[in-house]
Amino acid sequence: MLLERLRSWEGLLLLILALVVVINVALSPVFLDVRNLVNLFQNHIEKIIVALIMALIIINGEIDLSVASVMAVAGCLMAKLYESGAPMELAIVLSLAAGALAGAFNGFWIAFVGLPSLAVTLAGLIGYRGIARLLLEDRAIGGYPDWLNQLGQRPLVGPFPAALLIFFALAAIFVVVLHYTAFGRYVYIIGNNREAARYSGVRVRRVKMTLFILSGLIAALAGVLIAARFGSMRASTAEGFELDIITMVLLGSGMAGLGGAGLIRRRRKNGDVGNA
Repeated sequence: MLLERLRSWEGLLLLILALVVVINVALSPVFLDVRNLVNLFQNHIEKIIVALIMALIIINGEIDLSVASVMAVAGCLMAKLYESGAPMELAIVLSLAAGALAGAFNGFWIAFVGLPSLAVTLAGLIGYRGIARLLLEDRAIGGYPDWLNQLGQRPLVGPFPAALLIFFALAAIFVVVLHYTAFGRYVYIIGNNREAARYSGVRVRRVKMTLFILSGLIAALAGVLIAARFGSMRASTAEGFELDIITMVLLGSGMAGLGGAGLIRRRRKNGDVGNA
């Protein structure tokens, strides 16, 4: 069993990770210091947060290429509203709502009209980025309240910043939802066979719509967090992040790119890979 595990995709990733850690420890004795590890995570934490919901979407047999553009729209809208005199708290709430609305727009065309998610979200990638450029043009807007800058740039609990704590909370929630709830089972079932799921009584459209709304909402949250961490926002922020996020999901979890498999638990039965 152990040898079979080591020969698996997860075993290969574990071996590569161990080699990377050993090499870095040899080069720097402070590599395993908690502050250094937190800093490594913080440099990519927004991508990691969005990768959580991207994992569910890919398991469901879909893709969302618009997440980085939604991050930009949310961050730019927050900055624009604050510059216009709106309270920062209201600007953040409206930015999150805008992200959820963008996700709902994607979900409508995918779940109810039946268009491919690749085409819809590719259009979203271009369109939402265009909206971000209309909001800020070539400017950068900063000067946020001190509490927001501190939230994005300083530790909140021990050495951990707010974004890392949010990731831990979301990761725990998604693991429970994916593996211990009916909704999580529906995500897997639809990814395996959409038509079989529909004939089994699963509300396929509702599940897909929910996933894309969550994708937009979490991408907007990541946009607010990255604006807080940088202390300013530009329309070009997060360009190219969507490919990094998808790569994290596909390589980091070893899940099937066509849906129906991945994340934490998999099993082999009669030579096939399935989901626990």
